[in-house]
Amino acid sequence: MQTLDQDNLQQIVSENETVVVQYMASWCGNCRVMKPKFKKLDQENENAVFVLADAEKFPESRQLATVDNLPTFATFKNGAFVNQVQTNKFENLKDLVHEVTSN
Repeated sequence: MQTLDQDNLQQIVSENETVVVQYMASWCGNCRVMKPKFKKLDQENENAVFVLADAEKFPESRQLATVDNLPTFATFKNGAFVNQVQTNKFENLKDLVHEVTSN
């Protein structure tokens, strides 16, 4: 799992076939709850790049998806936005990841 340390999510999305992003913030309790679940999915899906992106620090990266609530999870395939979900439920996140990794 990668953690953005600069506002370069667009580059990561364009360089990898399948990317799953957790948009989060340090103050967000649900983000902290979902982070280990996100990490678990990362370990189970070798064919996707999982990225943690601080939605407050990286506005350009945030613009790649409609992030108006946290945590937001977004998927990208072949450089293009696919789908997103705003959730604190593991099942919803699993379904989102499965949608881009099962093809």
